[in-house]
Amino acid sequence: MTTTPHRTATRQEWRAERIELLQAEKELTRRSDELARQRQALPWVRIDEPYRFDTDQGRATLADLFRGRSQLLVYHFMFGTEFAAGCPSCSSIADGFNGFFVHLENHDVAFTAVSLAPLAKLQAYKRRMGWSFPWASSAGSTFNADFNVWFDEEQMRRGMEYNYRRETSFAWREGEAAGEGVEAQLATTCGTDVSNYHRDRPGLSAFVLQDGVVHHTYSTYARGLDGLWGVYQWLDRAPKGRNEDGIWWRRHDEYDDVAAGSAVASCCA
Repeated sequence: MTTTPHRTATRQEWRAERIELLQAEKELTRRSDELARQRQALPWVRIDEPYRFDTDQGRATLADLFRGRSQLLVYHFMFGTEFAAGCPSCSSIADGFNGFFVHLENHDVAFTAVSLAPLAKLQAYKRRMGWSFPWASSAGSTFNADFNVWFDEEQMRRGMEYNYRRETSFAWREGEAAGEGVEAQLATTCGTDVSNYHRDRPGLSAFVLQDGVVHHTYSTYARGLDGLWGVYQWLDRAPKGRNEDGIWWRRHDEYDDVAAGSAVASCCA
């Protein structure tokens, strides 16, 4: 975290600049509304693949994950078969949606996280984190590969398509070079090596169920998830913004401030 001098002003001067900024914020809000309409206007793609998932309620199809609702949001949570723990970035995002997924589910939108790791691993990690959102294992299914959030060794060698473009090396956040040291750091926190860590990626996919048929409607990856990472939306409004240099966040039970970590764990339980 850095400390730099910043200009000061009178309250009147501050208010004048704040009103000017408000106009830019309003423009961004209106543009965001228009982008949402464009997402909803995308064509639907019928899903005929008989995907199967392991859930707390037993084996399930993709249609079963709707749980009586007409819409489904899936968070592609980075937790590979070889991982000992979930990705810390995905875990930070999950701390947010663990609190509000119930509101989605009471607005005709089912929600679930999906990962490749076996269900028993997901359940143990979920207990550790104090989460309650639905979490399904796609082990043995091509679901993750088909939605471009998992890649085999051959794809890793020749380059793969992630976030709608071909890449030959891993970058955790668009516009930022992760670097081998950062990649290794993230992999180590997951109890795996860099190669295995690279093969899993985060994302979000949306589906609709109509007349008994599931359709894929939208997927986003990389910084397309930025708006869903709640802590960053708060930091963007803090005086120093994101103010980061490398990987600073941890799982909520890993911070040195035990009291703060306990408070987070309690509110998530």
